[in-house]
Amino acid sequence: MEALEQQMSQRSTFLYGGNVHANGIRQHYLRYGGNDGARATRDPVIIVPGITSPAITWGFVGETFGKAFDTYVLDVRGRGLSSASETLDYSLDAQAADLVAFAAGLGLKRYSVVGHSMGARIGVRAAADRPEGLARLVAVDPPVSGPGRRAYPSKLPWYVDSMALARHGMDAQAMREFCPTWTEAQLQLRAEWLHTCDERAIRESFDGFHTDDIHVNLPSLAIPLMLMTAARGDVVLDADVEEIQGLAPQVVHVRVADAGHMIPWDNEPGFYQAFGSFLGAPLPTI
Repeated sequence: MEALEQQMSQRSTFLYGGNVHANGIRQHYLRYGGNDGARATRDPVIIVPGITSPAITWGFVGETFGKAFDTYVLDVRGRGLSSASETLDYSLDAQAADLVAFAAGLGLKRYSVVGHSMGARIGVRAAADRPEGLARLVAVDPPVSGPGRRAYPSKLPWYVDSMALARHGMDAQAMREFCPTWTEAQLQLRAEWLHTCDERAIRESFDGFHTDDIHVNLPSLAIPLMLMTAARGDVVLDADVEEIQGLAPQVVHVRVADAGHMIPWDNEPGFYQAFGSFLGAPLPTI
């Protein structure tokens, strides 16, 4: 909990961590910014992280978002402080239902979703059912793998091996083997929290990258959609962008320069700038 305590004392927009019982499970979140001043006139934002990213590892993003929006960073089931168990349903459908129930449980009348990687797939699947209140979706470098499609470029052992070391106990230097370009603070935070990821959740989500096809959901999306991709990444290629634009003509696409798949870790200013005013107001520059 040391990292969370540091955020509480050092992050000016951090309000609190909380839990809501929604879709039958405990969903934990971190809240930034609150609903006052200019933020009160804008739709709240729910950030949904990727496959092995507990909410706290996105705290630096939440801090910046909190300066412009009432912001909630979600622990996806099986990660961080949200529910996890040997019998929990870790399917994409369950995760999408969690997101909709989470927003309803908080009483959000209108809200935007920013999902990264797996979180982007969760957002697309959730938005396909046109839930009341979901106003905009930003899909950040979503895996485009699925049945009959090319495999997701990352391999399962990268996740499983690092989680095993985290459960045993590891420091930032040991984590550098897996994330060589990250800063010392980023490595330390991941080393501290990675053990909270349920291995079964990660295995099933990774398998789901290859068994669930989010492309079938794209024509059902009736809300504004931004696709944000990494210029240095190999997750979403130009041909993938073209296909997505054909399935969801309203999509706005932006590539972030000098960034791989973990875009805000590689080019944080470029990540915020890429949103423009899509969410209803620009994000502050850093």
